[in-house]
Amino acid sequence: MFQFKPVQMDGVKNKWDREQEELVKQLKTCNMLDLEWQDNLTKLRYVAGVDLSFVKGNDTVTCACIVVLSYPNMQVVYEDCQMKELDAPYIPGYLAFREAHILVDLYQELERKCPDSIPQVILVDGNGILHPKGFGLACHLGILLDTPTIGVAKQLFHVDGLQNDDQHKNKIKELEHAGEFLPLVGDTQKVLGYALRSTEKATKPIYVSIGHKISLETAKQVVANCCKYRIPEPTRLADIKSREYLREHYKPEQPQTEPQTGPQTEPQTDTSAFSIER
Repeated sequence: MFQFKPVQMDGVKNKWDREQEELVKQLKTCNMLDLEWQDNLTKLRYVAGVDLSFVKGNDTVTCACIVVLSYPNMQVVYEDCQMKELDAPYIPGYLAFREAHILVDLYQELERKCPDSIPQVILVDGNGILHPKGFGLACHLGILLDTPTIGVAKQLFHVDGLQNDDQHKNKIKELEHAGEFLPLVGDTQKVLGYALRSTEKATKPIYVSIGHKISLETAKQVVANCCKYRIPEPTRLADIKSREYLREHYKPEQPQTEPQTGPQTEPQTDTSAFSIER
């Protein structure tokens, strides 16, 4: 696997900084007047979830997945998983530059294969403006696709003074029922997202933030309505299906060994290669 040298990494980071500065100029953090469903969710027909799963010990081979569901009954109408190899380095805060183009490819294939099931909003397993640069994967993807996106994270991103400290944990405990939420207000006094209790049984919140072309309030309502379990169905299913696809289709390269001359034993499958981490 090719390793990027520090000088190369600096060059890549500077390039991505410039590209990100241009993309941020296009970011929209409110509802769009031409999207009627945002003011009346009964007009929302399809939602999608996207996620990538990785093989343990290998951060370049990934399975990308998009799942489209009907709204509000959460029935799968389209799904696609594909094995991909990442060719960009991992730099903290710049995850989108590794992953977004792969998700764009999946979306464009959806447009070709199933044009009658194009989602009106995409839930992204990751963050939107709840991000060190205020521009996470959900923002990046939304701008590239010119479609509404929502960031849905399982853990709190420690940005703008936000911490998963005792004070935060005590406030989370006050969320007693499904749909209750805690505004995430940073040191800059900006509301960067909501900690949302998604179901009655879910004691851990999910972290909802604006991606693109949607308000935080509408994003929260959409996510809450998609939750049968703690994680909303679109991203929950994208995660499950990408992991299943990896287990079925990923074949790790086996090291070359010298021919055995002694007694032969039945070969054992190395299941550790299929342990997946995100």
